[in-house]
Amino acid sequence: MKSAWMETVAEAQRRAERTLPPSVYSALLAGSERGTSYEDNLVAFGELGFAPCIADKPAKRDLSTSVMGQPVSMPVIMSPTGVQGVHPDGELAVARAAAARGTAMGLSSFASKPVEDVVAANPQTFFQVYWCGTRDQMVARLDRARRAGAVGLIVTLDWSFSHARDWGSPYIPQQIDARAVLRYGPEALRRPKWLYRWARNGELPDLTVPNMALDGEAPPGFFEAYGEWAQTPPPTWEDLSWLIAQWDGPVMIKGIIRVDDARRAVDAGAAAISVSNHGGNNLDGTPAPIRALPAIVDEVGDAIEVVLDGGVRRGSDVVKAVALGARAVMIGRAYLWGVAANGQAGVENVLDILRSGIDSTLLGIGVGSVADLAPEHVLVPKEFVRRLGAPDEG
Repeated sequence: MKSAWMETVAEAQRRAERTLPPSVYSALLAGSERGTSYEDNLVAFGELGFAPCIADKPAKRDLSTSVMGQPVSMPVIMSPTGVQGVHPDGELAVARAAAARGTAMGLSSFASKPVEDVVAANPQTFFQVYWCGTRDQMVARLDRARRAGAVGLIVTLDWSFSHARDWGSPYIPQQIDARAVLRYGPEALRRPKWLYRWARNGELPDLTVPNMALDGEAPPGFFEAYGEWAQTPPPTWEDLSWLIAQWDGPVMIKGIIRVDDARRAVDAGAAAISVSNHGGNNLDGTPAPIRALPAIVDEVGDAIEVVLDGGVRRGSDVVKAVALGARAVMIGRAYLWGVAANGQAGVENVLDILRSGIDSTLLGIGVGSVADLAPEHVLVPKEFVRRLGAPDEG
């Protein structure tokens, strides 16, 4: 009998692909247009190297750090991702796994589980919002998250309308109706494990997004909420300053890839920024976040916490990002593959893979703590770094 243990994130991805109906797996893989940014997110980490040592290495390594005031056992936190219908427990499984491994949970406002339940599963929850709807609606959503006990806010700005894919995009129904059963029944029947999970749970997967509901209203569907976001004029920096002021706690601005935007985030009052290209799901041709990270850290690293989101698949990737100035990394697809493969245990497995990889890499390069990592611990090729929006870019 095959072991439930997965030794790499790549194995978690393979098991997720074998478990999920092809349309669901394709939606999870995502990417946009040609897939250039998605590919670069992965390739860029492989261009970075190490210079290992063989003696005088620390017998114990300290992986702990903090993000937006929250102590975490390692520099890995869960990035907010929408409607996690890959498993009936969805965000609850992810939140419980993160809590069990001593790290923080990012919860999307487009999540499939309500913020109250997720915070109960993991008190270290950062609630994520988009600039969506009227100011009164945004304040109402923030008030709800605050009452639930969320300890921080993530404002995502790196989502765009770029969702066409050269390899094709699956049609995902908002709910399971007769038409959806006829269309997707055959591929779902080829994934009995996935079907059994939902049947045992006594429900059907859908795309309802309860955290977008206002008091007294029924939760909207994903595409209804997406339409509201798409029709909301994009925010100015003054709008973002206003939004940050509405939250009486730390706020992260997610989606920074340019130096000038990083400076503006500091001026707007953010406590942290996430260097991100939305996992390669936005404007294709945007460079991998790890390429943009060093220039952003050089510019604002003393004034704001910087985290990296995009392409992390190994503990060594985490070490590379932290050595180049990130406080921590955020993972998305990696834990989604874990939860698809084996629920909460699958997410814990993925976090254990990353922890082991971080520890092993620290041992190999002779560093006793993630706090001691520095650029000299990473081999960075010439022309690797992208200084977007910097004065020397003209």
